[in-house]
Amino acid sequence: MSTNHLLEINQYGQSIWMDNLSRDIIQSGELKDLVENQGISGITSNPAIFEKAIAGNVIYDADIEAGVRANLPTYKIYESLVFADIRNACDILRPVYEASNRLDGYVSIEVPPTIAHDTEATITEARRYFQEIGRENLMIKIPGTEPGLPAVEQVIAEGMNVNITLLFSVESYVNTAWAYIRGLEKRLAEGKDISRIASVASFFLSRIDSNIDAKIDAKLKKGVDDISVEAKLRAVKGKVAIANAKIAYQEYKKIIESDRWQALAAKGATVQRLLWASTSTKDPNYNDVMYIEELVGRDTVNTVPPATIKACADHCNVSDRLETDVDKAYTLIENLKDPDINIDLDAVMDELLVDGIDKFIQPFQSLMNSLEDKIKVLSPV
Repeated sequence: MSTNHLLEINQYGQSIWMDNLSRDIIQSGELKDLVENQGISGITSNPAIFEKAIAGNVIYDADIEAGVRANLPTYKIYESLVFADIRNACDILRPVYEASNRLDGYVSIEVPPTIAHDTEATITEARRYFQEIGRENLMIKIPGTEPGLPAVEQVIAEGMNVNITLLFSVESYVNTAWAYIRGLEKRLAEGKDISRIASVASFFLSRIDSNIDAKIDAKLKKGVDDISVEAKLRAVKGKVAIANAKIAYQEYKKIIESDRWQALAAKGATVQRLLWASTSTKDPNYNDVMYIEELVGRDTVNTVPPATIKACADHCNVSDRLETDVDKAYTLIENLKDPDINIDLDAVMDELLVDGIDKFIQPFQSLMNSLEDKIKVLSPV
């Protein structure tokens, strides 16, 4: 029997979660097998994943029809479908949650992406989702926008698990980590237990390289007179996301060494782990598992789409690389300011955040439209 390399990753203190969920994999037993035998210890979802799962899939028709008979509005029918899948996934992962002492075994669901810039609406929806889904191992996903961070702080203070998503810049990660700490401090000041709260900071990868590579390709296409300039540009391609992640991890280490964090840890707080997201390789010229192999390290999570899970299980070369070549990572990021390269990383990160929210709003609205079409078909004449 061939080696499943995913199982080796856990030895280095990293958890592998799956970035996918559908009723098909729940009902077929595939999810249970992935959890019990293949090393998957958590699930992340987003509106794009649910659009792919639900649109055009007859497995949901009976529940949609029940919603129609109950005269539910479209968004309530959507929630009835998604909440049921999330509950079932939480139940499948509950043994992992218990066996890992609440480190793993979580299922993430995102608040509607249309409220990414509304603090109060995000808090209200997070409360409602957590209460209505009713599972201890649920994580509420909140985008790491400027209005999202006060929501993170409040939701943590109220005792909910939170996955802060769409983090691209190191600064956005650091801000997220302190929002988690402030939430715990607030809860502790109220005399409440902080030992049962978990959080991850979802730090995106491949989208960074795709954006920067396109900018570099555009420069190369225009033509570069100096061969040394061309070499500088090519040296950056496909390297920025991993370098950026390695620097974020160094910031994580500084934060957990701080007095404020140590005071919380003494009261039983659990570290907010960095979670590597957007880990499928978009460029076929790159190693298809590079966003896994290069970022294996302690107290981290990698959430991986199904095709990359299979690829990694088959041929990942697993080693503790997260803290290798850290000096080179800092140098590479600094080199982006070189006039010959001239890539404004802050502008790229801002662009990616706006684009990331849009990439969730579009499938969310598309799913609502397809549900409305299906409701019309299933509605009694």
